[in-house]
Amino acid sequence: MSHRLNLDGVPIDRVGAIALVVAAMSWSVSSVLTRKLPLPPSKVMSSGVQMLAGGVFLAFTAAALGEFRDFHPWTVSRGAWLSLLYLTVAGSIIAFTAYLWLIHHESPTKVVTYAYVNPVVAVLLGYFLGGESLGLRTILGALFVLISVVVITTTRAGKRPRHSLW
Repeated sequence: MSHRLNLDGVPIDRVGAIALVVAAMSWSVSSVLTRKLPLPPSKVMSSGVQMLAGGVFLAFTAAALGEFRDFHPWTVSRGAWLSLLYLTVAGSIIAFTAYLWLIHHESPTKVVTYAYVNPVVAVLLGYFLGGESLGLRTILGALFVLISVVVITTTRAGKRPRHSLW
């Protein structure tokens, strides 16, 4: 997160980098807690409650930061609204419900790898379909992500030795 390490000539934003690290840590903690906390038996209900709580929290945060001040819904294009609808249905409702089901049937370590692969897929789609550019930092980041996912998914879980205080 050093400003001197500026691949592609763009310094790394420290606040943004810290926010990403905190987000990843909180996602990891919540993935473990999801298996342990008493949640509704219906995965659809459980995911709906979690997304509603997250949406309310984000709306309050956006309002507190003044994000709605210059927002005018009528200036948003139809394509943007359709993209939002797609992301809401496919990317949130369907995908998050599947994630919650999977987290109860697989190890959290393997299940959360989708969260690392999805941004890489989005970057590649943006490059090939959207005409976006790929910089050295993005290519290195995607490469490290893919290598880490391969390591996570191919490493066999070993038995941990039990330690006793006695």
